[in-house]
Amino acid sequence: MPNVTANGIRIEYDTFGDSSFPALLLIAGNGAQMIVWDAEFCELLAKTGLFVIRFDNRDAGLSTKFDEAGIPDIMAAIKAAMEGKTVESPYTLNDMADDSVGLLNALGIEKAHICGASMGGMIAQVISYRHPKYALSLTSIMSTTGNPDLPYGKTEAIAAVVAPAPEERKAYVEHFVNVWRRIWSPGFPFEEERVRTFMEKSYDRSYCPQGMARQNTAVIAGGDLRSLLSSIKVPTLVIHGADDPLIPVEGGKDTARVIPGASLLIINGMGHDMPKKVWSEIAAAISHHTAQAKV
Repeated sequence: MPNVTANGIRIEYDTFGDSSFPALLLIAGNGAQMIVWDAEFCELLAKTGLFVIRFDNRDAGLSTKFDEAGIPDIMAAIKAAMEGKTVESPYTLNDMADDSVGLLNALGIEKAHICGASMGGMIAQVISYRHPKYALSLTSIMSTTGNPDLPYGKTEAIAAVVAPAPEERKAYVEHFVNVWRRIWSPGFPFEEERVRTFMEKSYDRSYCPQGMARQNTAVIAGGDLRSLLSSIKVPTLVIHGADDPLIPVEGGKDTARVIPGASLLIINGMGHDMPKKVWSEIAAAISHHTAQAKV
């Protein structure tokens, strides 16, 4: 896969579809490599007339790692945030948004439809208010606003996500298969074979659990973004699972409420993942949304 130097770091990326089509930038969530956007799903989007770009965020996959920053204390960061104190983080969501825009610049793309899931949704939101000239539209999936009054995810789901990952390959894969079980869509069968294959590919491609911890700290440090989200003017679609155990659906509802004119799609039975059975619905929603935005 190709890579570019942008915002002072190396960014690994991949594309699908005709480069003459409007660009759609897909931003992955916490700790996830760009392959979390399954190639089959990307092809589905490309067939709707979009030039699809997926990439590795900093500290994930084959993009630049920030190992010199060490491994942050996640529980200390959470405690500081709950007490209203400053959260120390090696970098911020602003930095990650700047990475995304840097990639677009490096590819010669002046404007793109911006779509992110989970942490990627937060980065997409930041791009939309921090770099509005680059955003044709915003799609925020299974994300939130940072509103401290929103309900927390289920304890067992949060514990599974923040638990240390084993170093040995087999144990690592089993660990994350169990993590996915905890956050999976209760309305859909667990796709163990797909999840296991994805985690094996992820481990072989880049083992960097400390990067996930640093990204997580950036999310925690982001705090309450509502006042900034209220300034977003690009057409916005919010997609959320009704049964998300990690970021409850109230996060999606709050996002749609705060961003002026945002549309909200709630998918029954969906958790903090995208089962194959919802791919066509999500792709159709994104295609319709992007088609409505001015290019």
